[in-house]
Amino acid sequence: MTSPHAAEQTLLLGPANGLVGVITPPLPPANGQAPREDPPFVIILNAGIIHRVGPNRLHVSLARALSADGFPVLRVDLSGLGDSQGREDGSAPLDAALADIRDTIDTLQATRQVKRVVLVGLCSGADHSVIYAAGDPRVAGVVLLDPSIPRTKGYYLKHYSGRLLSLRTWKNVALGRHPVWQLLKRRAHGAPVGEGGAAGGDMAAARPAVTLEHPEVRAYLENAYGRALANGAQFLTVLTSDRERQHNYRRQLQDAFPSLDFNGRLLIEYFERCDHTFTTLASQQRLVGLVRRWMGEAGFR
Repeated sequence: MTSPHAAEQTLLLGPANGLVGVITPPLPPANGQAPREDPPFVIILNAGIIHRVGPNRLHVSLARALSADGFPVLRVDLSGLGDSQGREDGSAPLDAALADIRDTIDTLQATRQVKRVVLVGLCSGADHSVIYAAGDPRVAGVVLLDPSIPRTKGYYLKHYSGRLLSLRTWKNVALGRHPVWQLLKRRAHGAPVGEGGAAGGDMAAARPAVTLEHPEVRAYLENAYGRALANGAQFLTVLTSDRERQHNYRRQLQDAFPSLDFNGRLLIEYFERCDHTFTTLASQQRLVGLVRRWMGEAGFR
């Protein structure tokens, strides 16, 4: 999206040099301006199991745009992904990801005197970013793209009100094809119904699933956000309409954790008609422009 861009460099990270990343150095400022003083290092994490280029080369586009603004950027593969070696310590996936992030920042601090970083993540990368930021004050900011957010009363109100207005929903009810009819039939025959409409004959299916709305999961996420805020982190969150089953309105993050005071350190945008991986050029340009603007407004410039 931005051209030209700085020559990129491969970097080995971690105690055993097992993690592989690509650094996009900052471009010299235009018009004879002085270079940025001590800018934070931007670290872009894997989205799920996708290589460090990101879905639809999103991470490459973002790295080169931020480089043009004077920020050094690292696109890193966590252990077992892309070109990085797998861990041999038997760590659980979340523990391994958090350890990899710490090893990455430690390497940058030891070799490049990096003091502050901004973590960027999509999907699982967003969750890893905020959970890690809870325990490391070197994380000055996080960019969360479709993070995990518990569903709220506002979510269900919008979700079901939209379906009540749907002609297709009413047609299915009238023709006896809507799932509510199956639920009523099971209850009429005395069959117990578990979470998600499972009949009582399958006890495993009837057992309530652990979801983002489970009290322990909600408390864990709330604690992560709260501790990251206490460490001084700034937040940019982007929600896409493609994740309607998880979130469907702009303020859902604040409503999910009402006890938290973001105190002006949270910017949220909701992208209508945008898929989860920012496939179209227009959606990528919109996202990249938003991140560049936020980096300035958050005081990183």
